[in-house]
Amino acid sequence: MSLNGKYALGIFFTFVLLAAVMLYVFPLIYMITGIKTLTPVNFFYTRIALWTVLGLIFLYNLFIEKNNFLIWKEKKYPVLFYIKAIVALYFICAFGGAFINLIVQLLTQEGMSKKLAQISSVFKNNYALIIFICFTAGAVEELLMRGYIQPRIEKIYNNPSVGIIVSAALFGILHSTYGTIGQVLVPFFIGAVFALFYKKYSNIKILILCHFTYDFVSMMIMNFIDIKHLSAF
Repeated sequence: MSLNGKYALGIFFTFVLLAAVMLYVFPLIYMITGIKTLTPVNFFYTRIALWTVLGLIFLYNLFIEKNNFLIWKEKKYPVLFYIKAIVALYFICAFGGAFINLIVQLLTQEGMSKKLAQISSVFKNNYALIIFICFTAGAVEELLMRGYIQPRIEKIYNNPSVGIIVSAALFGILHSTYGTIGQVLVPFFIGAVFALFYKKYSNIKILILCHFTYDFVSMMIMNFIDIKHLSAF
């Protein structure tokens, strides 16, 4: 099999494994633990499942692709650049996402995701779990969606735009399990912004930190604001 063929298979495995986790990990955890409700412990196990997917793809890369996991060499920047980049990316994603949500609300009268509302009750005032959730999302999703998938799609099609659009689309699709249009369009927008940044600056650490910051701020807002007021906010 050619290297591009191995890349294509790895991308397929990555998406299938992530989709399986998003769709089936909760029923599986309920069956294993015998606890049929969403608890902090059960939710913790679902995040471990995401780290397991990352580990499997690392092994695939190591033994099948036999190439660097990050095929784009990481570029180094001064600390001030990190700070400016994280702040800029955060506000672009925050205001862009808010605008998209506003348009969706106006066009569809869509309510808040029931799954998101259920999850928010689990981590209420559980700051250790919040940090772990945000770190997992930042590290696993960026390493897989931007670090792994995006450059390989670009290599296969020899087209940077395809890598950016497809990786952002897959990122949005994976969030469709939250059950709302906004939870697909906003991640697609954020995925596109992050993919453009990664193509230009080739630094996954900045994206991990920004993703962590974005999720952490969002979850802290959910932690302190009554859930029934969250959609309006």
